[in-house]
Amino acid sequence: MKRLVPRVITSFVGILLILTAFGARPGPDGGGVWPVRAFDYVDRNFSVWFNILAVFAFILGGASLLKSHVAKVAHRRPDWPYSAVTLVSFVGVLAIGMLKLGGPPGLQGEVTDPGAWFQIVFDAIYDPLLATLYALLAFFITSAAYRAFRLRSPQAAILLASAFIVLLGRTPLGTWLSDPVPPSLGFLRLDALSVWIMSVPNLAGQRAVLIGIAVGVTALTLRILAGRGEVDGGGA
Repeated sequence: MKRLVPRVITSFVGILLILTAFGARPGPDGGGVWPVRAFDYVDRNFSVWFNILAVFAFILGGASLLKSHVAKVAHRRPDWPYSAVTLVSFVGVLAIGMLKLGGPPGLQGEVTDPGAWFQIVFDAIYDPLLATLYALLAFFITSAAYRAFRLRSPQAAILLASAFIVLLGRTPLGTWLSDPVPPSLGFLRLDALSVWIMSVPNLAGQRAVLIGIAVGVTALTLRILAGRGEVDGGGA
């Protein structure tokens, strides 16, 4: 019963939203017979229902975070100081946002007001941390590119040549190196080749990946609607 009820609710809501996407009509009352009006009602109010459910999901998520990290700090498990920092940050930002410190008072006060502490936390702490994280990602990407671009196969050679052309074609050095190319062979310029690689082979590959993702999502959605969203642990 624990699994049956969530599956039934998920299947019902999923099928209802699919029917709503194809059955609702624009207009104040949807027009037409009662199923069309019902689909229009669901279409106009589902976002409100979703926001209400999201509030409870946030509460459950916050409670789960507190439970796991408090236990980690209490038992001095490995890396517990990081959990302590997480708890202090979570409770501190939550208190600042709930009490609306430094900002306009009242329930309707805007927590993103320039003088609000909540906005100051994002501007002075969160944004610099995010910029630092992205700066570190550049080194990881460089390391991954070095391993991927090794000439171990013809495919790796094509990848290396394409990456080299794209990188040079987007820099002033690539434009300078392409200056001797005559206008009649302008398509051989590094900047032109870079644009062609990004707009033709790269775009075709991206579309193939997106089509594959769409097919996978469709298959997974059909499994969920049919109540078979979980894979059995034993056997195929």
